[in-house]
Amino acid sequence: MNRARHIAIIMDGNGRWAQQRGMQRIKGHEKGAEVVRHITTFCANHDEVEVLTLYAFSTENWKRPKMEVDFLMRLLDNWLQKELPTYQKERVRFEVIGDISKFSKKLQERINLTRELTKNNTKLTQVLALNYGGRDEIIRACKRAKEANAPIDEANFEAFFDAQIGEVDMLIRTGGEKRISNFLLWRIAYAELFFTDTLWPDFTPEELASLIDEFKKRHRRFGGI
Repeated sequence: MNRARHIAIIMDGNGRWAQQRGMQRIKGHEKGAEVVRHITTFCANHDEVEVLTLYAFSTENWKRPKMEVDFLMRLLDNWLQKELPTYQKERVRFEVIGDISKFSKKLQERINLTRELTKNNTKLTQVLALNYGGRDEIIRACKRAKEANAPIDEANFEAFFDAQIGEVDMLIRTGGEKRISNFLLWRIAYAELFFTDTLWPDFTPEELASLIDEFKKRHRRFGGI
């Protein structure tokens, strides 16, 4: 039976959720942050899930209005500070993939502090993809391998990625769109894909549990028969 060890989620729909309710887009991001807590707690207490990777801010998201980008940076800083007790209570290790050098020094310090304070937690690794793009990660990994004068092959390539989190078993996208959006391109080679019309602020642990049940019924061939 399939084991949902690594679940990756493209958290789409915050802005549309807010607009449907006559709210500013930032209200959708606030609600979406609450959902991150619920989904993370669910995964931390699930018997199978070891890694939860969430697409939080892409390399393309800088194209959004400056006011929205500035709000997302503040939201992330405040959220990491506020959620630290949850990380510790649920024994969740915090990790990041992406080029965080583009963030403010204050936000980089918050990210690195959260990573340091949770490094010994073992129930779940929560990975936030921040200023992340799948192509960008592969290019940076190639540069690291070149600097190390190391051969590049499938056996050792992931060692040069931003974090060693393994291959994805389930890739979920909320919000109704059916595309990958430059997310985890190397790691999703044999992931099972799930697309739901549910907007991220409405996504629940119950729906995730249902998707995991569906995942268990699929026949994963990995190129075989």
